[in-house]
Amino acid sequence: MNIHILTLFPEMFDVFNHSIIGRAQNDDILKIETVNIRDYTLNKHKKVDDYPYGGGAGMVMMPQPIVDCIKEVKKKNSGKVIFLGPRGKTFNQDMAKQLSKEKELIFLCGHYEGIDERVYDYIDMEISLGDFVLTGGEMACIPVIDSISRMIPKVLSCDESFMEESFYDGVLEYPQYTRPYDFCGNKVPEILLSGHHDNIRKYRRLKSLLITKERRKDLYNDIQLTKEDKKLLENYYKDKKEY
Repeated sequence: MNIHILTLFPEMFDVFNHSIIGRAQNDDILKIETVNIRDYTLNKHKKVDDYPYGGGAGMVMMPQPIVDCIKEVKKKNSGKVIFLGPRGKTFNQDMAKQLSKEKELIFLCGHYEGIDERVYDYIDMEISLGDFVLTGGEMACIPVIDSISRMIPKVLSCDESFMEESFYDGVLEYPQYTRPYDFCGNKVPEILLSGHHDNIRKYRRLKSLLITKERRKDLYNDIQLTKEDKKLLENYYKDKKEY
């Protein structure tokens, strides 16, 4: 995938040069390039914002530098232009799955009090992380790109790495354990030591369902329970069996 990030602060995205995403770029599976919007302003002082018409606090990013930046990037990236802003749909795992199938994407990071309304004519999609305020679009852009990138084939060591994570199939992840077996009297559940892969799979699925029901009822209510899911839950509530 080819990703361009349009921003006033390119240095904030150095995080993508490390760890999993950094390796994916080194292996030419993923390419992430930052573009400084300030480089496209016609203002001799490199100004990219101005006071809002009608008054009000703060500054608004001017349309000219942003639009010229988008037009230039579009010459080498034909992907959707995605703006990180408060009016957008709330980002979730389903959205990440869909965007991970794209070949190219362009992310626009706003700042200050936002962007001039006329820039929306050049935007294809707006994404929000939630109903809270951030200092700029860069803060929202990083987790969005990370979430999308990890589902691109070969970015992770195997597909199972992300398929079993929280939210991938609408449930929270089951509990994980590692050595030591006994930590301060708290032992690893015996079923995980049994070597019986199908029983372990069922145990993990049940735990995922129970944790989701307890902590995220909104997610649980949207789960399409399979016959096996219903049987696992039925047996659990009948026996109240603890693993």
